[in-house]
Amino acid sequence: MAIRPPIEFGCITDTLGARPIRPAWILEGQPMARSRTLFTSADGTASMLVWECTAGRFNWFYAIDESVYVVEGSVQLKDSTGNCRLVTAGDTVFFPAGSHAEWTVEKYVKKVAFLRSTVPAPVVVGIRVFRRLWRLLSGSRNESAPMFG
Repeated sequence: MAIRPPIEFGCITDTLGARPIRPAWILEGQPMARSRTLFTSADGTASMLVWECTAGRFNWFYAIDESVYVVEGSVQLKDSTGNCRLVTAGDTVFFPAGSHAEWTVEKYVKKVAFLRSTVPAPVVVGIRVFRRLWRLLSGSRNESAPMFG
């Protein structure tokens, strides 16, 4: 049986490093962004980070899926259709890969983000087939296949 890695713990109050927003994306002000990656999955397809930003208005283009939980502050988000929504502490937002949003940070915003790279469809099919075979061969419907828990 494979040994599972230890559980990891992180803290969103740890020191964050400078992560400048691409200058071409900035529309107004001088927003200063900082972040820190807390965790990355063994296969590199998922990660969790904490990110904060000061006042400014900028575009953000999402190359991968990103789920966000706002911890502090607020941001006005405008989607590609022009719809706006104020997002404050306690709110969650999902940005699918390929989407775009305009961020307007009046004072400050801090978020925890969960990022996930899309797995190609043939790989997903392969994983599903593997899981079904594992259940059939192991004689259990509830047992997870190794490495694909």
